[in-house]
Amino acid sequence: MNLKLSANRWAADLTRLLDQVYADGHGRFPVNVTTVAREFSAQRFSGDAITLVKGASLGKFDGALYRAPTGKSGWGIIYNDAISSKGRINFTLAHEFGHYLLHRADYPDGIECGQQDMVRWDGVYREIEQQANTFAAGLLMPLNDFRLQIPAKAKPSLDDLVACGERYGVSLMAAALRWIEYAERRSVLVVSRDGFVLWARSSKSALKTGAYFRTVNRTPIELPVASLAATGGVGGRSVAEHDEAWFGEPSTELTLFSDQYDFTISLVHLGEAVWRPHEDDDWVPDTFDLMRRR
Repeated sequence: MNLKLSANRWAADLTRLLDQVYADGHGRFPVNVTTVAREFSAQRFSGDAITLVKGASLGKFDGALYRAPTGKSGWGIIYNDAISSKGRINFTLAHEFGHYLLHRADYPDGIECGQQDMVRWDGVYREIEQQANTFAAGLLMPLNDFRLQIPAKAKPSLDDLVACGERYGVSLMAAALRWIEYAERRSVLVVSRDGFVLWARSSKSALKTGAYFRTVNRTPIELPVASLAATGGVGGRSVAEHDEAWFGEPSTELTLFSDQYDFTISLVHLGEAVWRPHEDDDWVPDTFDLMRRR
């Protein structure tokens, strides 16, 4: 192994290692990022290992990778101790571990990461944040196991995704993004606030049939008036069947009103393919870039 491996390669190598260590399956998930980061880095990068993982006051940042103070060797991973969600903390730790493996040579003074770096998995954000998210998702939610929990052709409920979040020690948001990456059905994940779409991620089949939102450098998009997300709510989950609220066709909308993130998460399941032409053939929407333009 060397410092030039890709995010996916690092995650795959560590997944194989952990699969061997936990061959009987007991204790395999959720990944103990603190233990893995410290022990793996000590073995592979003696003298430049991760020697500290802890919570601290980080203000506006969710996590950070810092070099040890002058006179000491190694690195520290710090997460914001004001975060109450264990899933967010776990993903933050994995994200910063990714920075350590991928970027510490280029950022010798360390890296600080905000909430948007953790939840926006697209090409709009800095490439290094995208790479760290790719690594974190691969380490915490390896596809060889995730596909066994929710098959590619399945129509998961929020409870299904919550169960995956609990299995892997991540948030519902992270679990939903991971599933929609390989989903074969037409589904769209929509994140909104105050009646407007913040960003969205479409499955490949939904994208190919024109079911997506263009949000980057665009006029804000209002939520469909008849959608659950637009009607508002305070905490909790809701489900609704629509005739044409989303994309003018029948759909099932699963919505979580999230106090944790101060936005609403909607998973919209559509029916069989409905062909729609793209507005221009050369355009590639940001919703397709969230997980794998890397």
